[in-house]
Amino acid sequence: MMQDIFGQDTSLTDAAALRDWNAVQMGVLAHAATTPVHLGALLSAAPEFALGQACKGMFYLLVGRSEMIPTAREALAAAKVGYQAALPRERLFIDALEIWMGGRPSGAIAKMEQVLSAHPQDSLAMKLSHSIRFILGDGAGMRRSIERVMPAYDTSHSGQGYLLGCHAFALEETGAYEKAGIAGRQALWTAPDDAWGLHAVAHVHDMTGNAQAGLKWLEGREAAWAHCNNFRYHVWWHKALMHLDLGQTDRVLDLYDREIRKDKTDDYRDISNATSLLMRLQLEGINVGNRWEELSEFSANRTEDGCLIFADLHYLLALAGHDRQAATTRLVQRIHADAQNRPDEMGQRMATPGCSMASGLEAFGDGDYAGAFAHLAQARGSMQLAGGSHAQRDVFERITIDAGLRAGHLDAVESILDARRSKRGGAEDNYAMARRDLIAAGRGNPTAQSVPAE
Repeated sequence: MMQDIFGQDTSLTDAAALRDWNAVQMGVLAHAATTPVHLGALLSAAPEFALGQACKGMFYLLVGRSEMIPTAREALAAAKVGYQAALPRERLFIDALEIWMGGRPSGAIAKMEQVLSAHPQDSLAMKLSHSIRFILGDGAGMRRSIERVMPAYDTSHSGQGYLLGCHAFALEETGAYEKAGIAGRQALWTAPDDAWGLHAVAHVHDMTGNAQAGLKWLEGREAAWAHCNNFRYHVWWHKALMHLDLGQTDRVLDLYDREIRKDKTDDYRDISNATSLLMRLQLEGINVGNRWEELSEFSANRTEDGCLIFADLHYLLALAGHDRQAATTRLVQRIHADAQNRPDEMGQRMATPGCSMASGLEAFGDGDYAGAFAHLAQARGSMQLAGGSHAQRDVFERITIDAGLRAGHLDAVESILDARRSKRGGAEDNYAMARRDLIAAGRGNPTAQSVPAE
């Protein structure tokens, strides 16, 4: 029986197909742009390889786009044709895809954990569990999953560096910033193309308010993310956030044009990078020119998508940012309808935190800051369920804070800033310090508008 690069038995019988399968798995770990090429070659040579078909389906679901669901369904059908010939470990991946297709990504995670219980060195199952947990906002689960399998890895394992990178990110998302920085550096020493581990260290610098050190970390390490798929835009986004914190808005806009929106894709992750960055700039009073236009056009076409509340909320940023009222209303109404009518796990997230956050963003775009703050503050406690990272969700925290300031709710905003500082290990960035200055100024002159409304 042939074994893959992680020492797992596989039902493949052709050496060339196995090479492609190994390249697929390593590509997934490294977020490599070449991964789909190897997957296509693998399934062309071995269409009966059920594990490959199942993973194809899960990769398409991770893309978070409704038009990809039929392709994922076709992959599931192809995987089920080969179910009996698949090994028991491989069948669990097929089961995971089927459960996820039924609207329960948490059930898919459970299947990946079942794989890892028997095969802790299966780095693909480790990464898939990590990735699905990421879209569900389950940082604590990420950390538990990684730490359960870590004892099974040593320096001879091809996935060890990427495991460390996932551990670094999970540590950061659970507030263990010092440990996360160490693990992320170890990850990159072990696997120089581990963009995920590199970016975990960038997250640490973001959360601890140390933009200067963050820039120093990223500069000169571009080779660690140059090979990536669209994840490379996200690493550039992190660099732009650091320049923004330092007030270097010209650098931010240059990175936006030259790297972050270099390719005008409508992938929700790319739209998320762009919309959240422009909104941060706008909150600082920076004129972003006509950059909202292409984002709002893409977002207006995604109002009926409904795959991920995280994506929907970023589409809303673009629509509200460019004053696309009809499309904004359509998207907010669809989120509320999904909350009522969808029994699946994403429908639950449309309800909480989706409805309150969506209504808040709509009100903010309309200039109704008191109404916006009421809705946004209500969503705050459950925003983790929207998925993504602390750094990504922080744009919604900033909008909440600025809505509260504009509505004159100084005490409530101060409490939010205190909670934000506590979550960041007692550190504050320049954004927060500037808002504390505005609170102090507002208290000195109770009749003054705390933040100029646009």
